[in-house]
Amino acid sequence: MSAIRFDSTKQYYATSSLVAGYALCSSLLAVINKFAITKFNYPGLLTALQYLTSALGVWVLGKFGFLHHDAFTWDTAKKFLPAAIVFYLAIFTNTNLLRHANVDTFIVFRSLTPLLVALADTTFRRQPCPSKLTFISLLIILGGAVGYVATDSAFTLTAYSWAFAYLVTITTEMVYIKHMVMNLGLNTWGFVLYNNFLSLMMAPIFWVLTGEYKEVFAALGANGGDWFEPVAFTAVSLSCLFGLLISFFGFAARKAISATAFTVTGVVNKFLTVVINVLIWDKHATPFGLVCLLFTLAGGVLYQQSVTGPPRESSASKQTSDIDENDADENQDKSVSGKHASV
Repeated sequence: MSAIRFDSTKQYYATSSLVAGYALCSSLLAVINKFAITKFNYPGLLTALQYLTSALGVWVLGKFGFLHHDAFTWDTAKKFLPAAIVFYLAIFTNTNLLRHANVDTFIVFRSLTPLLVALADTTFRRQPCPSKLTFISLLIILGGAVGYVATDSAFTLTAYSWAFAYLVTITTEMVYIKHMVMNLGLNTWGFVLYNNFLSLMMAPIFWVLTGEYKEVFAALGANGGDWFEPVAFTAVSLSCLFGLLISFFGFAARKAISATAFTVTGVVNKFLTVVINVLIWDKHATPFGLVCLLFTLAGGVLYQQSVTGPPRESSASKQTSDIDENDADENQDKSVSGKHASV
């Protein structure tokens, strides 16, 4: 019994550490990416640099023995390719949304994903239907988002077109990559390598289709040696570093928790993002918009409470205390017989 309790406690803290790491990286990355895109206004190239840093970082650290990742094979890459395409589209729409809208708008649409992911989880992955309290909390998130959109003075068709595209792709990405994580059998660093390397291979296609390559070459010709401005270089470097960190913590957390819980974790940690955004940016929502935004995040907290069950240890202790001495002796005999059988 003590060994079981130790293992469950160890597992609890390991899972909590992974979720906390993902939450911290996610809360900071939205602000860092917004800062990077204002100083380096090339979303396609920025995401490509992030993929390159992550894929190359995993490969180099693996070569020096600092981490272990699954070997790259084209057979596995073909299986993972659909997930990588969905992931790329989610990041691509995310970056373009931040390019055309403020961080608050991004957070509100990000907050809508738990409701859609919960429905998709139930429909496509045959997960249990949300409880009444869980569903109410998800509707609170939706209500806050609707209130924000209705009072958004910075509403533009371009920004909200990217927001809608992001909402669709991030919902698909949350559910489908969870499916891949549970069924493909790669370790965490293997997922990071495959995901970023395949995304890097797709980056030039979108770079050309969007015409961004023309803007980059024009900027190179106009600015010459001053193109790599120190502030822009620092912003891009931070964005790439946190891109690698969130890749690891994101896949590790996906393995540890459900798709909906993972999604809500990404929503709740935006409390910190909102605080940072209000402190450093002058382009944020109105006071009522911020109230609606906090309303959606409060719905995320309520959701987390609604899906948190009683600790296993307490229920196990209660069951143990209800067993009388004769039942305990019988269970001990069965346990000894089971050990011999397993040997």
